[in-house]
Amino acid sequence: MDAKKRMIMESAKKSFALFGYKGTTMDQIAKIAGVGKATIYTFFANKEELLHDIVQSLVVEMKAVAEKALLEGTTTFEKIHGAIYGILVFRREHELLIQLAHEVQQFGSPVTHEAMASIETEVVHFMSLHIEKAIHNGTMKSCDPKLTAFIIFKLYVALVFDWEKQNPPLTDERISELLQLYFGNLLQ
Repeated sequence: MDAKKRMIMESAKKSFALFGYKGTTMDQIAKIAGVGKATIYTFFANKEELLHDIVQSLVVEMKAVAEKALLEGTTTFEKIHGAIYGILVFRREHELLIQLAHEVQQFGSPVTHEAMASIETEVVHFMSLHIEKAIHNGTMKSCDPKLTAFIIFKLYVALVFDWEKQNPPLTDERISELLQLYFGNLLQ
């Protein structure tokens, strides 16, 4: 990737994280990047396209986190648990993703909603491919891989983010126990 394009994307990430998608202007991004606004338009048609490219780069990073967890896990359950948990920790630690999730809740902006939905779609697709492999390898019972990936992902989100809104955070071990309880019958 072109160094200037990468610098613009990093500057946009900072601006989106600080001011939100709605509150960010191309002028702000240009100022943070130290380039003219016209330079941004040589790489991106608009702010929406810029956000889309940033989200796609974050998806690549999340997949790398998940792949690492899949390699480290010994059982199918440990691999799936590690991959999804790693993705959720990644989401929690990246200010831009936190800001986008906040904007979706606050304003319901179609652009930010689409960005967060595309991340969820990619995660579910990624996990469903690995569930298909586990079924094929005989380490997981036959099930609908996409639906199973979706349910597991949503349960993780509920346990890691939603539960903590009104309760003390669950430990990684407790989340693992709960998932084993709910999904253990799928594993061979």
